[in-house]
Amino acid sequence: MSRNKISIKRILSAALAAGMALTMTTAVYADEPYTAYNYDYWDDAIPSQSAYRVDRTVTGADMGLDRLSDKNDPLYVGDDAPASLKDAKDLYYDSDNETFWLCDSGNNRILRLDGDLKVTGCYTGFDGQTEIGVAEDGESKFLNPAGIYVKESIFDDELYVYIADTDNSRAVKCTVESDREMSLVQEYTKPDTELYDSETFNPSKILADKAENIYVVCKSVNKGSVQFDKNGDFQGFYGANRVEVTAAVIAQKLWRKIASNEQIAGMTRNVPVEYANFDIDEDGFIYTVTEAANATTDAVKKLNPAGYNIWDNAVGDEYSFGDVASEYDATTNTTYKCRLTDIVVSDNGTINILDYENGRVFQYDKLCNLLCIFGTKNSTSDQAGSFLGPNAIEARGTEIFILDGSKNDITVYTETTFGKDVHEAVLLYDEGKYSEAKSEWEDVVKRDGGYALAYVGLGKAALNDGEYSEALDYFEIAYDQDDYDKAFKYAREEFLRNNFTVIMIVVIVLIVLIIVYKVLKKKGVRLIKRKKKEGE
Repeated sequence: MSRNKISIKRILSAALAAGMALTMTTAVYADEPYTAYNYDYWDDAIPSQSAYRVDRTVTGADMGLDRLSDKNDPLYVGDDAPASLKDAKDLYYDSDNETFWLCDSGNNRILRLDGDLKVTGCYTGFDGQTEIGVAEDGESKFLNPAGIYVKESIFDDELYVYIADTDNSRAVKCTVESDREMSLVQEYTKPDTELYDSETFNPSKILADKAENIYVVCKSVNKGSVQFDKNGDFQGFYGANRVEVTAAVIAQKLWRKIASNEQIAGMTRNVPVEYANFDIDEDGFIYTVTEAANATTDAVKKLNPAGYNIWDNAVGDEYSFGDVASEYDATTNTTYKCRLTDIVVSDNGTINILDYENGRVFQYDKLCNLLCIFGTKNSTSDQAGSFLGPNAIEARGTEIFILDGSKNDITVYTETTFGKDVHEAVLLYDEGKYSEAKSEWEDVVKRDGGYALAYVGLGKAALNDGEYSEALDYFEIAYDQDDYDKAFKYAREEFLRNNFTVIMIVVIVLIVLIIVYKVLKKKGVRLIKRKKKEGE
């Protein structure tokens, strides 16, 4: 196919997809402050149906934080207890107990919320022996807590709360004694070893695995997360990022081979970028995101227990996350890049990544296929669904929660009918149940005719059912070359198998005709020669 034909086909396909998506999404756009979109085969952004819609926005008032300053309320903290959030940095959902935990960092407290996001507990510190020291009331106070993780122990069935107490230069493991009190179980401070060569220990995020090993993301530590065992002993670093390979890095590496010692000493060091946040799934895989705006290498990783990234592009995998290209805003003459600041894995296995720079959520399935994009950042609008400082993302069932540290609220997204169709189809698709997913993919196409993954799913369903010609059509629409080649191979084999007798008859007839032709030709030549000889 010529380049001109490909270009024309590309333009027509993009226009058709955009037109179909626009006609089916007008009603949705009217309610949202953003335009949902996806990417086509050429990585061009095209309009798409919204998979999520804003359900509500929850502020401190909605949470009932005024209870904390009410002397007649069991949650009373003090007369001056703030009734609103301040620079909140982290949000965690404990599915076992159906509670939310929130780092109200600017107010130096941890909030516990019920399933309706109503406050049920407030913790400004804990009781217990600590290296940091205690206040006059005997409680060790939190100071800018920025990360939280809650897990029920498989060893003693105790509920443990892990907190990255940033400005106290420590992480802690606590138990909950009441709606207002915590007790210290373990304190994690700067490791006293030469292996830890950073001058500071400022934990920003924290999580624990099933064995109660603790992983702490620390500012200015680029060797990976700091790992402690169940007893609080330092175990080393886990899952470090690689150095971003750029033209400057390559040039410097080549120059080092010929430069003098003085020149080498004056060069800047190329070091990995520390990741910003992480999450852990039920199988123990840890997912990390790197917030640096220019990061492409290891921007998102899936680490096994040994700390190896199983999405390592160096072994031939091709994964990309966030927007395909930088976004240019002509009104401000500014180019925006993604800053992936948080990640959460939903119960159904979907991977949700929060982009701080643009206020967007990018959702992927288990196989890293992009499912949908929603949300926006808008410094001039208070409309629900637009953000100023989105710091954390959490998931519960079909709901997505975004914690905004600048607007000091939580935005709750719920699944649309289109989103439900996509998720039901993807769940079957990722399990290899292609035929079972067919009807769901057909529903997706009815709502968004430009949704490429649906055509791949329909193609695989047709391939699985032996409908090779139909599979070829679907794969061609999706520009899925690998699956198209596979379907073509099967279609060719089926054709040969179904028409073997006819083909053999035709071949035999052709062979006989060739033989007859050669015999007759040979006799004709002899006859001509004989007549010619008789004529002489």
